[in-house]
Amino acid sequence: MEYVQERVTTLHALTDHRPDAPTGRAAVVVPMTEREYGTLAAERVLASLERVDPARVIVPLRATADRAGPFAAWLDGFDLDVEALWCDGPRLADLLAEHDLDGDRGKGRDVWLGLGRALREEFVVVHDADTTTYSPSFVNRLLFPIAHGHDFAKGYYARVEDGALYGRLFRLFFRPLVRALAEAHDADVVEYLESFRYALAGEFAATADLVSDLRIQRGWGLEIGTLGEAFSHAGFAGSAQVDLGRYEHDHRSVEGPTGLADMSRAVGAATLRAVDDAGVDVAYDTLPGRYREAAEELVRRYATDAAFNGLAYDRDDERAQVATYADAVAEPGPDTRLPAWSDAPVSPAAVAEAAAADLEAVAGSASASASEAESASGSASHATPDPDPEASLHRDRSPTGGGDR
Repeated sequence: MEYVQERVTTLHALTDHRPDAPTGRAAVVVPMTEREYGTLAAERVLASLERVDPARVIVPLRATADRAGPFAAWLDGFDLDVEALWCDGPRLADLLAEHDLDGDRGKGRDVWLGLGRALREEFVVVHDADTTTYSPSFVNRLLFPIAHGHDFAKGYYARVEDGALYGRLFRLFFRPLVRALAEAHDADVVEYLESFRYALAGEFAATADLVSDLRIQRGWGLEIGTLGEAFSHAGFAGSAQVDLGRYEHDHRSVEGPTGLADMSRAVGAATLRAVDDAGVDVAYDTLPGRYREAAEELVRRYATDAAFNGLAYDRDDERAQVATYADAVAEPGPDTRLPAWSDAPVSPAAVAEAAAADLEAVAGSASASASEAESASGSASHATPDPDPEASLHRDRSPTGGGDR
């Protein structure tokens, strides 16, 4: 049984114990997209949160106007204090543009909006809604170190599913990139990033004070960008990582829109931005070659580990992915991070007001359309009833969220 401590406090799931934690003083932020409406994974997460009973749940919601209302109504059906924060409405868009906060959209932008609303509570927990193995213990485990002197805690878990190793972006890109940085730079920030056993996990908890000081990456660099900010504000002494045990969620292809290759560019930029923020003068001329060498060595080790466990392992495919990810090893572009809420030009209350007005408008429009349709069909009692206007929401249930990071 493994219980090795890293430089950050590492809490292991040595038993099935669910530790006591201040869930009643915590807000849980669960970003969702319209494709998660009614999915088994999202239902499991929300039903489990009913057992956790946090102070509030904030769902930053990415959805089209015709789906936002039914999604919010579905969320209201759970025995939780849920705030559906619709992130796609025109009033909210205008508000953000007015304060120069518009620009690239991404998961990080939506989470940032949710974090602003979560600051009303003492503690904040963030996690995705696409895991099929979600447990109520996750929130307790993430919060436990926060209630015991730490400011930031991140979840970790092994990605082993369907007889194979997953977590490809972490294994084949982030880990060898950080190892390559460590070979050339003796820097605390690099050791900090290397201390986390699954740095691309989307699950973390923090004090509201720390969350209010986080600058947030707009897109897929969210997780690593958050780690870089945690290094600045919490450091080794104030940080912890928590074993969440078995964890399964959806997988992404390497190529294509929102594929792992796309994600690698955001993750690489966020990693190198965090290192640069800490004052490290990265040797970019030799970094790509050092990354490839580190990745090749890790592929050899993964192959041995997979064979030891009787898992399938395709070395050629793994090496091909390394070649693809190598293109992301480059200097980060312009800094487009969203400001810390402690320094933001707009208030969380203004965000909530705009989002609520947007949601009320589309919900009212949908109700009016439904009433008109009912009146038009009411005189024909023998006619075939109209199909459920929400049925289309249940058809495409392939979840999105963290993906195979």
